[in-house]
Amino acid sequence: MVGGAEDLAAVLAGIPMPVVMIGADERVAAANPPALTLFGAAMTGRHHLLTFRQPELVAAIAAARAGQAGRVRLVLPGETQDRVHEVTVSPVGNRVLLAFEDLSALAQMDQMRRDFVANVSHELRTPLTAMMGFIETLQGPARNDANARERFLAIMAREAERMNRLVRDLLHLSRVEAEERIRPSEEVDLAALARATVAALKPVAEKGGVAIRLLGADAPVILRADTDQMTQVLSNLVENAVKYGSPPGSEVTVTLGHEDGPRGPKIRLDVQDSGEGIDAKHLPRLTERFYRVDGHRSREKGGTGLGLAIVKHIVSRHRGRLLIESEKGRGSRFSVLLPLD
Repeated sequence: MVGGAEDLAAVLAGIPMPVVMIGADERVAAANPPALTLFGAAMTGRHHLLTFRQPELVAAIAAARAGQAGRVRLVLPGETQDRVHEVTVSPVGNRVLLAFEDLSALAQMDQMRRDFVANVSHELRTPLTAMMGFIETLQGPARNDANARERFLAIMAREAERMNRLVRDLLHLSRVEAEERIRPSEEVDLAALARATVAALKPVAEKGGVAIRLLGADAPVILRADTDQMTQVLSNLVENAVKYGSPPGSEVTVTLGHEDGPRGPKIRLDVQDSGEGIDAKHLPRLTERFYRVDGHRSREKGGTGLGLAIVKHIVSRHRGRLLIESEKGRGSRFSVLLPLD
């Protein structure tokens, strides 16, 4: 049995989750350090209603004083997001013990899952709805209209390709996430991959009136990496710069170089465009799935909203860092830092 107040405080201090003991006088008799951090040091000795004002929790405390244990959900407002706790309310003699289990991470993951399903459904529903409308038209009023048939079939092919890109990117993202903790072991020449990527994207750039300049890729740049994934990083970053970050007549610069850091030498890949730039409020969210600065423009150009999310996970798998710098009117620079060791 717990003896005096010092013994009670010692026992509660050994519990990692926030724990609060309410005494027979309905005041907070003791709280461990996590609880004091969560609710404030001034709670000790005060009536519990001055700290816990949520009706469900207050009712559970009253029930526990009558001998009935219970569990309630408590949501506390935070600076960036709410914190969710499940509170176990237990009678301990003539006192009440509150234990707070932090479910914020699980709640956030559940919300991310719901958002992900909603976003995928939306991204697929739009082209599917368009295709179903064209099919109905071709089966009915435009059955014998050759011009309309050719025009509608071209649009349907474009929408089908859009869905194909989305499914492909979802599969890429799933594979990258599954392999994120497995460090690549093969040796790759990043300079050769950069030259091949720039050559492959040259027709896309020429179509948009954009030039691509590659610097620092004359000599081999060898590192441990996954060839396909590093090709995807290069393709996503350069294609984004060409399609979304560069007006006709401008230039995209791709630069490979070396950089020394506190944890050893690194390879630095910079993709710099000369477009209108990105507002600072968007920068922290650019690598979120389906987040777009300009959703309509992105969809028009075939974007799925998953490219930078894929890049972020690939870079993480390679133990690197993705840096994004941008200023309105001065373009954007996406940098990938990869350790040589």
